[in-house]
Amino acid sequence: MGEAIGEAMDDRHDPERDLPIKLGPCSNGEYLPQPLTTVEAETIRRTRGEAERQARRLGMSRRTFLRSVAGAALMLGVLDRTASEARGGSGGRYRLLPESFADIDAARAAIGGDEFIFDVQSHFLNFDLSEAGGLSIGGLFPQQNCGEDDPRACYNVDHFLEEMFLKSDTSMIVVSAIPIPGDGNPLSIEDMEFAKKVGTELCGRGRVLVHGQTFPSLGDSAQQLDEMRQLRDDHKIAAWKVYTHAGGGPWWLDDHEAGISQSGNAFLENVREVGPKIVAVHKGFGLVGGDTRGYADPVDIGPAAKAHPDIKFVVYHSGYEPGGEEGPYTDETATVGVNRLITSTRQAGMGKGENVYAELGSTWRSVMSDPTQAAHVLGKLLKEYGPDNVVWGTDSIWYGSPQDQIQAFRAFEITPELQDQYGYPPLTKATKEKILGKNSARIYKVKPTQEPCEASREDLEEIRLTLPSGPRTYGPTTVDATRALISAHGGIV
Repeated sequence: MGEAIGEAMDDRHDPERDLPIKLGPCSNGEYLPQPLTTVEAETIRRTRGEAERQARRLGMSRRTFLRSVAGAALMLGVLDRTASEARGGSGGRYRLLPESFADIDAARAAIGGDEFIFDVQSHFLNFDLSEAGGLSIGGLFPQQNCGEDDPRACYNVDHFLEEMFLKSDTSMIVVSAIPIPGDGNPLSIEDMEFAKKVGTELCGRGRVLVHGQTFPSLGDSAQQLDEMRQLRDDHKIAAWKVYTHAGGGPWWLDDHEAGISQSGNAFLENVREVGPKIVAVHKGFGLVGGDTRGYADPVDIGPAAKAHPDIKFVVYHSGYEPGGEEGPYTDETATVGVNRLITSTRQAGMGKGENVYAELGSTWRSVMSDPTQAAHVLGKLLKEYGPDNVVWGTDSIWYGSPQDQIQAFRAFEITPELQDQYGYPPLTKATKEKILGKNSARIYKVKPTQEPCEASREDLEEIRLTLPSGPRTYGPTTVDATRALISAHGGIV
């Protein structure tokens, strides 16, 4: 297996050997990248060998085959088989027929789709190319090697929109704020507005929404109210983005802890006063090494949502923490990962279909290579909150194009055995359509648009084959790089 891991790492670093489903270590900057598992390494090794044979049968190069939808179907099929062998069965499956590996049309039927896909968590970084100096946090991401003469250009709007709209089937996005207060923020509201403008010119009106950011533990609530009102008046804010563990002193949405900033209820009253009454709050993925990482716990979600039923709480990451094992919800696991969110809302007396929405950004990417964990995460969230209250996000651009995440989600199912054992609902086509876009369209009160960005789905597939780079990850890929990223901004990413 050590040889398989070594070969897998070669695939990650050789641009000529890009794989369609990105399984290698990568981070969004909020956790240490996890090493390749034996299942991931073996999947990469087997995919490499099988791709050679399928490419010859189709009369194309191995590289072109792996860029194609058939290459993605093949790798998901290999992952399914490898994971099932390792687990002695699996609670989640990527059930793909062998013909989808050898025929483009069959592959497109298996993992293609025409759903409305609304990604509510996306990011990019803007650097003023007229300024001399280093890359700041951008210099710590592999995206700086995208091929531009000035590596700072690798993070600009053009590259961002290329990854989101041209290299994936994403229909609409929210550009979500990052917790860096002040002038040093490389994703300001002006940057987001520029992305909206370019996205409108490229793809049509309404494709790019933006978050408004506020830092409740910095300054007094009256001042923040004025600033929030000004932000709303100057920009068409789709929701408010906050971090309770970063971007200022720690705080809780429900103000349940004495001795720290009592900012939560005042902030929520400001949201009610100013609107829109949607709060996107980061929960899970506590910054590694940060003194305030515990404040990323979703313990405050249930009480805050119960006390403010007219405000929608979109819980980014759903409380997931990497490195743990997501299994069924039990009393013994009530304070672990996604289960923390479930515990919080249960204790507050909340049920399905209320004002808490579980978001999958970085979470799905973290578990999709372990189908059993993936089945438990999705099964628990669907069982607890219902199919109308789980929403799609990818946390890209850090993971490159989200197309592989979309393709994996389309092919994924929770096995009947796991459904029977734990009461998980089936992951039907209708449920997937809700998660991928319909739920967020309802939350944000937007009209779904399924028209591709200046191309058909088939045209987009062809564009992705001819773009200078194939699928790859842009977040830090090593522990040292991630620690450096976090340290570079005082524990804030």
